[in-house]
Amino acid sequence: MLQLNIRDETSRLKAVVLGTAQSSGPVPKPEEAYDPKSLEHILAGTYPAEPDMIKEMTAFKNVFIKHGVQVFRPEVIENCNQIFSRDIAFVIENKLIKANILPNREEEFEAILHVLEYIAPENILYPPEKVHIEGGDVMPWDDYVFIGTYTGHDYPDYITARTNWEGVEYITEMFPHKKIKSFELRKSLSDPKRNALHLDCCFQPVGRDKAILCKEGFLIEEEYNWLVDYFGKQNIFDITTDEMYMMCSNVFSISPKVVVTEKNFSRLNNWLREQGFTVEEIPYAEVSKQGGLLRCSTLPLVRE
Repeated sequence: MLQLNIRDETSRLKAVVLGTAQSSGPVPKPEEAYDPKSLEHILAGTYPAEPDMIKEMTAFKNVFIKHGVQVFRPEVIENCNQIFSRDIAFVIENKLIKANILPNREEEFEAILHVLEYIAPENILYPPEKVHIEGGDVMPWDDYVFIGTYTGHDYPDYITARTNWEGVEYITEMFPHKKIKSFELRKSLSDPKRNALHLDCCFQPVGRDKAILCKEGFLIEEEYNWLVDYFGKQNIFDITTDEMYMMCSNVFSISPKVVVTEKNFSRLNNWLREQGFTVEEIPYAEVSKQGGLLRCSTLPLVRE
């Protein structure tokens, strides 16, 4: 059995589900795009090719193996994009919560049923239908759970709004001993530089007390400032709107000292090394064209 344990974003990782790019299907039609960045690449004819994405995800898997992490993969569904396993479920403490995702992605959850067999059934939560929540918006951090949301009255109009207020309330109810802190994110259907699809597109803790942050991703300045105060200005790496668009905050921590990043993030990678981190650089620029990066591709199950 797997003893689920996720209390933060950076403790040493023991087991993870890494998505797969195999049989990821044809280039979507523009009207099938889930986010503005994918749409941009569909229209430009630069949508990523399957062999390139497989190569990038293999590089990610190899880093996990090097660091002794147990890696699960989804069963391959013919012609289905299964790269972003963070969207389908997430773990807080010893509970795995199934995300209520876009309906046409339901089969992606079924593709990890062979992993769920290792988890005690009472530790798997299925939120009610009105609860919309995705793993990219949820970050356990010690006593806190940080949650990205969008509560505008036009929420139903935005396919880029993935976590609603009912999602925040559900986590509050299920984890009464946690402090739940929500953040309103900036959403756009058309401009990928003005859209924070998930909280991890504009914020992520690294190490024990540091964070990567992009002010432009937050709708409410006070909420951004709360994070600056919480981590301390000297511990924050501020990224620009362009860097947010490139997904600079969507890196992944294997331990408090080891961070996996995209090899083109030279400004960030230099800063991380200056702070004493071991930086595992891999190519991931093709996957990023779909509006997600390293954290989005993972579903961590067990950390120390």
